[in-house]
Amino acid sequence: MTSPSGNAPAIEAIDLVKRYGQQIAVDHVSFSVPPGTVLGLLGPNGAGKTTTVRMMTTLTEPTGGTARVAGYDVRTHPDEVRRNMGLTGQVATVDELLTGRENIRMVGGLYGIRRRALEKLGDLLLQQFSLTDAADRVVKSYSGGMRRRLDLAVSLLAAPPVLFLDEPTTGLDPRSRSELWDVLRALVAQGTTLLLTTQYLEEADQLADDIVVIDRGRIIAQGSPLELKRQAGRASLVVTVAHGADLAAARELLSCNGAEVFVDAGARRLTASADGIDDMIRVAALLRDNGIGVDDIGLSRPSLDDVFLALTGHRTEDIEEVGA
Repeated sequence: MTSPSGNAPAIEAIDLVKRYGQQIAVDHVSFSVPPGTVLGLLGPNGAGKTTTVRMMTTLTEPTGGTARVAGYDVRTHPDEVRRNMGLTGQVATVDELLTGRENIRMVGGLYGIRRRALEKLGDLLLQQFSLTDAADRVVKSYSGGMRRRLDLAVSLLAAPPVLFLDEPTTGLDPRSRSELWDVLRALVAQGTTLLLTTQYLEEADQLADDIVVIDRGRIIAQGSPLELKRQAGRASLVVTVAHGADLAAARELLSCNGAEVFVDAGARRLTASADGIDDMIRVAALLRDNGIGVDDIGLSRPSLDDVFLALTGHRTEDIEEVGA
């Protein structure tokens, strides 16, 4: 079989549809992911994220449309798709009664990796995922974060160019989540393409080059994190003056271009709409030239939660489940 073009997207969803009886879980979803980048598939529980991933990884048949992974069609070449991808689900699938090293040996053997090569690769992955010290402990004794890292390590044994991660940090504490983010950034730096489903807005903001927002099975927005934030409104300029006595003068300066200024006298803080960094630089110079001391000045952009609220009229947690 001829290998797909190296210029092709690493992942493509092409008008994907999934119905369960009369219920539509995924409704004509299309997107593409360039090689070596991260796409965040963002939405609440029941939005259709997991169902989309299951169709793209050959675990369930699309009702309509198709998908390509590493250039191979999930309908016509499912075996090639599986050879070129890894998948980590919402729950770690490693065997709790085996050690970390034994899990790697077992899965590597299923892939047909020779014993000597597998030992070297296993040691490398255990080191990469900070599991060397725990390699010979049974997985049952691992923390949640350690299990997720081992699950990722196992999914990389066949060195897939594409990796699907279905809510990989669900249930992890903030420290474990941050550690896993560092591991994922390292994978992308090495050229891996990631599709990451998440309901954590911060996670998409931290990791994704582009984001697809899904609500009730449909795509409602696409773009970079910054592009999506701009859809929720302008940035805000936040200034904290050094002395409360300067609040009135600072307010007059900030409102000179017609901007509405909100004042929090107790915090000595003023907030006004702004177009970006140029406005911040201009205001900083204006305050300095008028002898107003400043403790802090910065831009505050809308969060991705603000984006979701602006697009749908509800926040991510306020939704009735439609699909997985």
